[in-house]
Amino acid sequence: MEETRHERQQQEVMVFGADESELSLYALQWTLDRFFAPLAPHFPFKLVVVHAKPSPASVIGLAGPVIELGDIAGAIEVLPIIDADLRKIAGLVVRKAKDICNSRSVHDVTFQVMEGDARNVLCDAVEKHHASVLVVGSRGHGAIKRAILGSVSNYCSHHAHCTVLIVKRPKTNG
Repeated sequence: MEETRHERQQQEVMVFGADESELSLYALQWTLDRFFAPLAPHFPFKLVVVHAKPSPASVIGLAGPVIELGDIAGAIEVLPIIDADLRKIAGLVVRKAKDICNSRSVHDVTFQVMEGDARNVLCDAVEKHHASVLVVGSRGHGAIKRAILGSVSNYCSHHAHCTVLIVKRPKTNG
């Protein structure tokens, strides 16, 4: 039976938060292998892969505070260089995600790069697409790194207005 355009528009949306980490690639593969590949071509979700590109200013802020006025001029000069690098990383993330989707014969995917903090970007994407599921990977940072950097998965699990699936890599024995 052929799926009509109206049925496709009514399909639930799954937002997947992608970043440059190996765990993110694993989480995408895991998600596709369980929710898409076995059900092809009648996928239960419309997949939207979202990458949050940090702003260049936030990256400079992570490097430490600008103390002297002379440092501000130097920071402004490097913003375009940092932005170019962040755009390159975003392009790489999207290309790898497309390759993984194509390798699992999942072709009807929307890819988006949105600037901002990943926590806010993903929650905003859930709202924008009226997603019923958000999938994120868990990097497994320790308590100190989590306290400093914040946990995207923890934040989303408390603030996204949908079901949040957190994919963790299985522990290896050895």
